[in-house]
Amino acid sequence: MASLSEQLGSGDTRAKVIEDACGVLDQEVADRGGLSGIAIKGAYKVLQGIKPGFVPEVVDNLLDDFLAALDPLYQEAASKQRPAGAYLRENAARVADALLAVTDRRAKDAKRQVIRSAYDKLRSMAKKQVEAAVPRLADMLDRHAAKTG
Repeated sequence: MASLSEQLGSGDTRAKVIEDACGVLDQEVADRGGLSGIAIKGAYKVLQGIKPGFVPEVVDNLLDDFLAALDPLYQEAASKQRPAGAYLRENAARVADALLAVTDRRAKDAKRQVIRSAYDKLRSMAKKQVEAAVPRLADMLDRHAAKTG
């Protein structure tokens, strides 16, 4: 089975994945409630305010690393003849760990203090939030990647 990077990492497909990922991100942020939701929404607003198009730019810059991080799970699903989206849902903690390893590395190297600061404030609650986002992420993967099950 072709890797996620090979399937989703270039051309029109990449542009569609980035647009879809931004929509998923917007939905996830909008759905957050309580005190953690206030913090997440505030940090997201700060990121959106850095410059027009900043969030899609960040998604584009992270996409290759995210696809590489998710590919082992995608390949496992294929080897087990399981639908990728369902497999991701069943392995939400592993998905969260894989994606957060990427963002942890990137945040550490971020040149803008506002980004590092916002990330550091939210990192303690990130795994729970990313796990909660896995169903939408899995649906997005199902829309764009080759079927594995």
